[in-house]
Amino acid sequence: MSYYECVFVARQDLLQTQAEALAETYEKVLSENGGKVVSKEYWGLKNLAYPIKKNKRGHYTLLNVEAPAAAIQEMERQMRFNEDVIRYLSIKVDELEQLPTIMMRQQDRDGTDREGSSRGFQGKERRERYNSSETELGNEDSHASE
Repeated sequence: MSYYECVFVARQDLLQTQAEALAETYEKVLSENGGKVVSKEYWGLKNLAYPIKKNKRGHYTLLNVEAPAAAIQEMERQMRFNEDVIRYLSIKVDELEQLPTIMMRQQDRDGTDREGSSRGFQGKERRERYNSSETELGNEDSHASE
């Protein structure tokens, strides 16, 4: 069996419990066709990049699946018929991630995530980096004019 990551977006006017019930429905479809859901994540109600079928927001859900291709095709077929699902995408992957996805990781206010790694230059550190590169450029320009 192959591994898949399936993300679908449900309409904004559904309740969270209804969006999670959709995921359970598709989990049942997969199990009936010989597959299984390894993990399931509800990402929440998020803004869409552009309106889709008059929806500006959507409930995002990720399913990490181990299933044959026929099971994925059946799940996608049922998603096409369901009016509550406005978009879906299934991608075949080599292996499934065991850690929480980036969407689920909490980020602190100081620019570090749970593991303590920095997300990049922030605040004072960024200003110092910018000012130091600016003075280096200024020194190079003065040498060029001599």
